Amino acid sequence: MANVLRTASAIVRTMRPRQWAKNVLVVAAALAAGVLGDGNNVAIIIGTFAAFTLVAGAVYLFNDSRDVAEDRLHPTKRLRPVAAGELSVRAAVGSSIVVAAAGLALGTAIDRGLGVTLTIYVVIQVAYALWLKQQPVVDLTIVAAGFLLRAIAGGVAVDVPLSQWFLLVASFGSLFMVAGKRYSELRSLGGSGNTRRTLQEYSESYLRFVWSLAAAVTITAYSLWAFEIYKGSGVNWQAISIAPFVMGLLRYAVDIDRGLAGEPEEAVLRDRVLQLIAVSWLVVFAIGVYQK
Repeated sequence: MANVLRTASAIVRTMRPRQWAKNVLVVAAALAAGVLGDGNNVAIIIGTFAAFTLVAGAVYLFNDSRDVAEDRLHPTKRLRPVAAGELSVRAAVGSSIVVAAAGLALGTAIDRGLGVTLTIYVVIQVAYALWLKQQPVVDLTIVAAGFLLRAIAGGVAVDVPLSQWFLLVASFGSLFMVAGKRYSELRSLGGSGNTRRTLQEYSESYLRFVWSLAAAVTITAYSLWAFEIYKGSGVNWQAISIAPFVMGLLRYAVDIDRGLAGEPEEAVLRDRVLQLIAVSWLVVFAIGVYQK
C-alpha cells in the first residue's frame, strides 16, 4: 500500500500541480464574451479546465520520461520524480497514456470540438517531446501554441466566436512568455545550454529580441482588440484596461530581464505587485465586459 501511495504521489508531482494555473487561460474567451454569468457555461469552463489539466499532465509525464538524462544535469529538474528515480520511465509512460485518455474522454463528453482541440494539443506536444524540441525557433512556437490552444479550447467549449485580435494577443503573449522562459533559463545556467539542446543555438541577445518583439505585438494587438469589443456606450473600460495590461507586461519583463522567469508560474506567484496589477486589469476589463 505504501508503495502504491508513493507511486501515486510521484505521478501527481510529475504532472506539475503548480503549472495547472496555466489552464486558467481557458476562461479568457468566455470572460471576454461576457458569458460567465450563465451557470451552465461556468460548469463547462470548469470541466474544460479539468480536461486540459489532465492532458497537460499527461504530456508532462511523457516529456519527463524522454528527458531523464538532460534533467539529471539540471540544478532543479534533477529533483523531478522520474529524474530522481522515484518514478520509473515505464510507469511514467503508462500513466501518461491513462491520464491522456481520461482528459480526452472528458473533453469530448463536454463538446466534440473541445475533444478535437485537446487531441491537437496532445499530438503537437508528443511531436515536440519526440523531435521538435530539438529544432531552434520551432520549439518556441510549439510551446507558445500550447498556451494558445488553452485559450482556443475555452472559446470552443462555450461556443463563442474568437476575435482575430484575441488570437493574436494569445499567440504573441504566449511567445513573449516562452522566449522569456528560455532567456531566464540561459541566464540561470550561465550561458550553458547543456541541459536543453536548443539553448545551445540561442544567445541572450537573440532571445531578448524575440521577447521584446513579442511584447510589442501583444500590446498592439491587445489595444486593437480592446477598441473592437467596446460596446459604444458609457465609459470605454476596455480602453482603460490597456494601461494595467501594459504595466503587467512591463513588470513581468523585469523578472525576465533578471533571469527569474524560468518557471512563469513561480515568477507570478512570488510577485505580489504583479498579482495586484493583474487583479486591477481583471476588474477593469470585467467592468467593461459586463457594463450595461
